[in-house]
Amino acid sequence: MTTKRKKVAAKNNKADSVVKVALLGFGTVGGSVARVLAASRFPGVQLTHIFNRNVDRKRNSEAAKLVPASVVWTDNIDAILRSDVDVVVELMGGLNPVEGWLRKALVAGKSVVTANKQLIAYRGTGLAKLAAQHNVHLLHGAAVAGGVPVIPGMLQGLCGDQVTRLSGIVNGTCNYILSRMEAGADYATVLADAQQLGYAESDPSADVDGYDARAKLCILSRIAMHAELDPDAVAIQTISAIEAIDFSYAKELNCTIRQVSRAELDGKIVHARVAPMLVPLVSPMAWSHGTQNMVVVSGRFGGDVVFSGHGAGGEPTAVAVVSDLLAVAQDCKTVQLPVRRREVTGDFLAPHYLRFVVDDKPGIVSAISGALSKVGANIDSLLQRRGYPKHRLPFVVTTEPCLSSTIERALASVARMDCMLEKPLCLQMLEVEDKAE
Repeated sequence: MTTKRKKVAAKNNKADSVVKVALLGFGTVGGSVARVLAASRFPGVQLTHIFNRNVDRKRNSEAAKLVPASVVWTDNIDAILRSDVDVVVELMGGLNPVEGWLRKALVAGKSVVTANKQLIAYRGTGLAKLAAQHNVHLLHGAAVAGGVPVIPGMLQGLCGDQVTRLSGIVNGTCNYILSRMEAGADYATVLADAQQLGYAESDPSADVDGYDARAKLCILSRIAMHAELDPDAVAIQTISAIEAIDFSYAKELNCTIRQVSRAELDGKIVHARVAPMLVPLVSPMAWSHGTQNMVVVSGRFGGDVVFSGHGAGGEPTAVAVVSDLLAVAQDCKTVQLPVRRREVTGDFLAPHYLRFVVDDKPGIVSAISGALSKVGANIDSLLQRRGYPKHRLPFVVTTEPCLSSTIERALASVARMDCMLEKPLCLQMLEVEDKAE
């Protein structure tokens, strides 16, 4: 261990020592972290540096009024890396150039706390090894579910179990949109509201198309099931194809619709998918509304454990960041278990909800039934609501449990039928084991 790192370790062992902290990013979460630190005045933790692009604008913001006058503001990352700060708190997001900065910080003997889910999903294992090599910490409790302590809960509270399945709602934006649609609003209106409220970006694709939740699912799989997944190999499906009629049909099936992130360990393979799914009304995930997050962890010995709370917003996320910061300041250790690279597939054996919009004519149901039968899929039910014109008729078929890939083969031929006015919508339906006990 170098002389500097020996000093940092010694500092962490002294009750009256001060751990110096630098914030990278002073946006919504960064400002909230400063507010929490100012309100709580945790002993032994001192904010000394803030880095941000266009730093003068941030220094004159409302949130900056709570920052001590002694703090050094800078837009030069080298000023942080060369400083005597002990912990770098990264709240900027993205891979580049943040990854390079944090690698330099770790090599320089500075611990890192981050809320960056893309960074941890794609580079977390390598960064963790680098932190271990230099005897410093890398904590990322805020990277999934904001203020819900799902990551520390899994790392410490569930490490003695063998987790076999994860099911969760980990994107507050999608949950806000879908729970509003459940109450009768249309997608475009709710998305615009979400953007105005700051829940969704001007380009909402990271949220609504599943990229954000996919990164979080990969992080949770690594922690809970010790399975390293390639995020790009995890299947995703957009929520933008969901319409009001789908909630009407879901209600008839005693379900609602949520963006669900699922991962299930099956030997050396992990089944993983992020997609809108039909969720039984008795499931804990059906109870989650607004920006609330919920994760259900299923273990071989401990059964189901549910984590729930506010997964979005500056202050809930800041709580997770500051909690990690305090853990670093007190040199708290986490349980480390071996992680193995696993193959990933989006195939699940599950019932499926198929919604068609057709120009009605004789033989349509028979043709769909034939296409499903040809690949070995059986129809479970047929639902058709009254009041829709024959020239644009929506109806739903549900299937008995079968593989997603099987359904996709059948729909490829069904989609080519002349009567089809839209691409058929296919959603997985969660089953009994995903319900609350």
